[in-house]
Amino acid sequence: MTTITIPISDDRLGKLNEISHEFGVTVDDLIRISIEELLVQPDDKFQRAVNYVLDKNKELYRRLA
Repeated sequence: MTTITIPISDDRLGKLNEISHEFGVTVDDLIRISIEELLVQPDDKFQRAVNYVLDKNKELYRRLA
């Protein structure tokens, strides 16, 4: 596992501390979870393509159901 270091203002760190306290996790865990959520979100182009295909074939899917 790789460790990264990022500069962050004291104000932002304070806000992260507040949020992590509300969720009952460490700041490290909060940041790690946030990054994981960002990485697993579907790509916008991919999502548009999926929506296009679903919309285009909506009637076919309805008949097959």
